[in-house]
Amino acid sequence: MSNKIKDTKNSLNELSIDRRKLLKFSALLATTAVLPPVTGVLNSAQASTGIGVNEKIPKAFVYTELQISVPFNKVPWKELNKSISVQPGFINKNWLYGYGNNSVGGIYAFDSIENAQKYVTDYFPKEARKFGVAQTTRVFDATVTKEASQGVNSAHYSHHTKGKPGAFVYTEVQMNLPFGEAPWRKRNPILLQQKGLLYKTWLSGLGTNTIGGIDAFDTIENAKAFALNDFPKVAKKLNSAFYTRIFDASITETASWQMNSPYYR
Repeated sequence: MSNKIKDTKNSLNELSIDRRKLLKFSALLATTAVLPPVTGVLNSAQASTGIGVNEKIPKAFVYTELQISVPFNKVPWKELNKSISVQPGFINKNWLYGYGNNSVGGIYAFDSIENAQKYVTDYFPKEARKFGVAQTTRVFDATVTKEASQGVNSAHYSHHTKGKPGAFVYTEVQMNLPFGEAPWRKRNPILLQQKGLLYKTWLSGLGTNTIGGIDAFDTIENAKAFALNDFPKVAKKLNSAFYTRIFDASITETASWQMNSPYYR
């Protein structure tokens, strides 16, 4: 047999093998195409927004804190989680546990301002009354701060994890400034360089236009440095009184995870 004929047969054999591989691969694609989607995988639209498959985009945030000092393992958080999770418009909650004073509270996301208002005027005061303590609540317009929050890795708008929080810092400046006029574009690049900062969500007070945020840090030490040293300088430049709170994230992780906290996906 001539070399030319041998070469032709070899080429045909290789082509036949490649064709069989192609058919098998096509069959595999056809099989996997009908499989149900895997939980946690984002489609192209969700990937562009960072929002999960079944998540709603927050329209309002709520901050709460009870004037109480109690070990967190004495808080009936399992029962509270059940009752909170069925409140109208509830999306998620991250529990907050006061560093140094053992206060109990949370930061919540709601699907509308109306449902957030209902929560702070109806449900939460009743719960505070059961504990026999005073309470603090705040409602924030999430729509006006969405773009700013996305620019500083807000966990409420992104699934890009940067690590598990060791502490949270809540801030609020006593001033009336519509968020559209706030210098957040200048502030965001500075915040991205803040030591230990993992995620930040900007907050704009409903009806008050106060400016603040809920910031997640990698450690208590870095959270304290921000709350005690760095943030007061910002408030001084604004010539405004301010409010800061530090919370130990390690203690509330399980309770928060059960409430679909965006920090523990």
